[in-house]
Amino acid sequence: MYERSSVAELVKSLKAELNRYPVDGKLPSSRAMVESYRVSPVTVSRALAQLAAEGLVVTRPGAGAFRARPSEDTPAPGDTSWQEIALSADGATDAAPRAVDASGVLVTLAAPPPGVIEFNGGYLHASLQPEQAMAAALARAGRRPGAWGRPPVDGIPELREWFARGIGGPVTAADVLVTAGGQSALSTALRALAPPGASVLVESPTYPGMLAVARAAGLRPVPVPVDPDGVRPGLLADAFRATGSRVFVCQPLFQNPTGAVLSDARRPEVLRIAREAGAFVIEDDFVRRLVHEDAGPLPRPLATDDHDGVVVHVCSLTKATSPSLRVGVLAARGPVFERLRSIQVVDSFFVPRPIQEATVELVGSPAWNRHLRSVSGKLKDRRNTLTAALRSSLPELDLPYIPSGGYHLWLRLPDGTDEAAVVSAALRAGVAVAPGRPYFSAEPPAPHLRLSFAGVAGQGEIAEGVRRLRTACDEALG
Repeated sequence: MYERSSVAELVKSLKAELNRYPVDGKLPSSRAMVESYRVSPVTVSRALAQLAAEGLVVTRPGAGAFRARPSEDTPAPGDTSWQEIALSADGATDAAPRAVDASGVLVTLAAPPPGVIEFNGGYLHASLQPEQAMAAALARAGRRPGAWGRPPVDGIPELREWFARGIGGPVTAADVLVTAGGQSALSTALRALAPPGASVLVESPTYPGMLAVARAAGLRPVPVPVDPDGVRPGLLADAFRATGSRVFVCQPLFQNPTGAVLSDARRPEVLRIAREAGAFVIEDDFVRRLVHEDAGPLPRPLATDDHDGVVVHVCSLTKATSPSLRVGVLAARGPVFERLRSIQVVDSFFVPRPIQEATVELVGSPAWNRHLRSVSGKLKDRRNTLTAALRSSLPELDLPYIPSGGYHLWLRLPDGTDEAAVVSAALRAGVAVAPGRPYFSAEPPAPHLRLSFAGVAGQGEIAEGVRRLRTACDEALG
């Protein structure tokens, strides 16, 4: 696999030497570049593709790469200031805001600068992803008859059946709608279940991406506190009464960011409270496949205990595979399924069939269970490494709960700490961390940080990241 930094370095070198060649002049062959720069053929290919995309070279099959003709001067940009009025006029009366704050999501999606340790990531590091298995599955899928044809709008039958078996309980393939990942599923569910301007109950703290899609749909997130046993039922009932909301979004298993698991005693209470309120529960079961090796038996999805169609279940394979395998599902029973289906059809028609076929190939191969077992052990080791390093080097940061699944830890900073100052100091020290503020839909009770142990190269990088975070805390905490 090529390294992004190697490609960038080769592109920089080739740009510096382009003036040596006349317009339409031929560059050295790919083989010569491999030998001269001591890089792989893949790196050369990627670098030339980038230069071609920038209009600096032209590649001709069988002939090589040539210096491109300079483009004509770009005209001066026009005046776009009129857009400020067009985008904001009458905005105060909009049921749904047209401007969306995506900063909390971008924290976990943006790649940090080279050399910065990535404790802010939301996905598995490349070394943990089943890259070979995914590549093989995609190749096999491409050879399936009809693989490039139009799929059923609900998803191909084999994939719906596989997800239904994984959810269990009363859920069947007929209740499953294949989506383009979990984020898309959450957006569809929120738009289907609540009108613009309505309240939606959310766990506090909770996933910033869910808060963003709720606000983008014109909904008002109302926080309901969680503790290590999950959402607090008494406060949930109070919130339903106070707001008249008809939707509650929760992550019962390894909640993001706290890692909490909804206790056996609270599960039926949550369903009962929602049913009495005439409300839906959106269950975001986002990391069931990232259980740690020492977790023991997992509680079943809430959807398996729901016989009245209260739960709309969301799950995805993205977290357990790759950020680019954006395949998930919505599972629901009753009239709500048709509403969910209609919104997805209007938005995107369907999930591309080659991706669905490749997913079926992947989860049906022996490599799938091997991958899950491998990740289970490695995440446990990384969690233990990060926990031990934090307790040894940063004892002033409170770590109230250590989850047995997922990919991150939730830390409370000392009262009065300037959270933003710690995050900035950490980046200057060479480690990217996620601030706690975006995880709260209202004023946070204390400053926090979220640290991911899945997006780094290994245990050595975790130890170095904590060392850098110690330096940052020394600067920011005084």
